Amino acid sequence: MSDGVDDEIEASRAPLMSHLIELRQRLIFSIVALAVGFVICFAFSQNIYVFLLHPFEVAGGIMAEQKNKAIHHGPFDMILMMTGFLPTPPAAPLKMVFTAPLEFFFTKVKLAGIAGLMLSFPVIAYQIYNFVSPGLYKRERLAFLPFLIASPFLFLLGAALVYYMMLPFVLWFSLNQEIVNAGNVSVELLPKVSDYLDLVTTLLLAFGLCFQLPVVLSLLGLANLVSSKMLASGRRYAIVGVGGLAMVVTPPDPFSMIALIVPLCLLYEVSIWCVRLIELRRKKDEAAEAQG
Repeated sequence: MSDGVDDEIEASRAPLMSHLIELRQRLIFSIVALAVGFVICFAFSQNIYVFLLHPFEVAGGIMAEQKNKAIHHGPFDMILMMTGFLPTPPAAPLKMVFTAPLEFFFTKVKLAGIAGLMLSFPVIAYQIYNFVSPGLYKRERLAFLPFLIASPFLFLLGAALVYYMMLPFVLWFSLNQEIVNAGNVSVELLPKVSDYLDLVTTLLLAFGLCFQLPVVLSLLGLANLVSSKMLASGRRYAIVGVGGLAMVVTPPDPFSMIALIVPLCLLYEVSIWCVRLIELRRKKDEAAEAQG
């Protein structure tokens, strides 16, 4: 009797060990990909940082035009400039500071880590998918794959909204707080390199992750944890939640909050339709199985 129990334990232990070995291999591949991405991004970290400074240069150019030509640009003008309906003034010279000897070095290390993670994400996602997919049915694998593709696309969409619209406006708003031509008083914005990177990465990550809303809700719908009717009936609560989230993750200006609230509300509506399509597909499959 004991021999039969021992054989059963050994039989269950073998698949577990093979899964653990495969998990270790997947983790090694992911860590190597992350390390390679970090090294590549650190080699170009200065170029990446300069690229992230472009919205600040745009905001500085608009402020310089206001000072030199006595032209005042309002928030609506900024939106038209960022969307290409009005010409943007030439970028202004930009000066930034760091106050600790190794501050800019560690800033570049942090930047390389974030950029390296983004660069190596396809490899990491591929390893995760290959590890999980054997435990899924063919239909579940085919349903899961589009979400794996949509996730980085939506993240980049949120990041683009930050880079091309949010950051120039936020920085223009900050530059408008300077005090000039006020006698002996002068208040000038001289941002630290680390503080600027913290602002940029916080906004990029916040918007990129918030734009994953359709993916998250669609996966919950695929798992039959939420329904389109439930999401539609909770629309008003979702709008209130989105507003609260926008107050937390965006700078304290109305434009930034609106720039997050409006896309998230639209993505919530898209999520309802995605879950509805999943439900229709499920009913169709169940009907086909019942007939078969």
